[in-house]
Amino acid sequence: MSTVKIGLVGAGPWAKIFHAPMITGGPEAELAAVWARRQEAAQEIVDEFGGVVAGSFEDLVESVDAIVFAVPPFIQAELAAKAAPAGKPMLLEKPLGVDLEQAEKLASTLNEANVATQVMFTNRFSPRIREFLADARKQTPIGAVGSYINQAALPGGTFATPWRIEKGGLLDLGPHVLDTLDAAVGPITQVRGEGDPQRWYILTATHENGVLSQAALSLTSPVVADVAGVKVYTEDGELECEFVGKDGDPETPHVIRREFAEVVKSGKSHEIDVNRALYIQRLLEQAKTAN
Repeated sequence: MSTVKIGLVGAGPWAKIFHAPMITGGPEAELAAVWARRQEAAQEIVDEFGGVVAGSFEDLVESVDAIVFAVPPFIQAELAAKAAPAGKPMLLEKPLGVDLEQAEKLASTLNEANVATQVMFTNRFSPRIREFLADARKQTPIGAVGSYINQAALPGGTFATPWRIEKGGLLDLGPHVLDTLDAAVGPITQVRGEGDPQRWYILTATHENGVLSQAALSLTSPVVADVAGVKVYTEDGELECEFVGKDGDPETPHVIRREFAEVVKSGKSHEIDVNRALYIQRLLEQAKTAN
């Protein structure tokens, strides 16, 4: 199998801005089919990027080698579980589900079905952020700070979708920040949260090595551009990375596609898989309940 036939589930803004261009951006994969609850939206993606509109979700699953999800977490949890018996590898979005119960149920279902997975922690596929993480792991950390502040969920915004408006920055932005802090500083053993997830939320994490890190999250701050990244302070100095924006790191989509194609061909999950996503979602739940 030289070229992986991908089925894209979802046809919203992020599917059109990121997922479809990522899938079709190189020789490793082709967009074979698109399914969405609004067929006209699926047709728009097919018209621009190729493939066919699948008549049903079941038709899509049957006709492709692997599945890429670009839908809200509560829909992903339902559909990915439904597709699990087919055994097709999946590229999932974070968070896995709209709450921890959904996430745990989905992870259990996919693990039991031995489905190979990769999860879209976008920053972890950026070459420059991988270099930052490698440097951070070589040094002895003193502390770290992170931030993800934008205006995505303000009224009228492209990404002001119901689940983001309801759940706020913790569920949408928190996975990126906690995953990066955990990877840079060391495993997180405890995390607590303070504030209003719909406006401004602060995370304080304790790492296995005793180091503390903190992060600020907001989806509703009227900033000109995203304030997003991590700084790690070490005994040797300061290390910093800016997170990947939709236009901020052109190599990242190619890495995601190439590495997912390898997951499909090998049948083995990526290091950033459903279990990594579940670990991060458990930390988010802990933050929510440990005020």
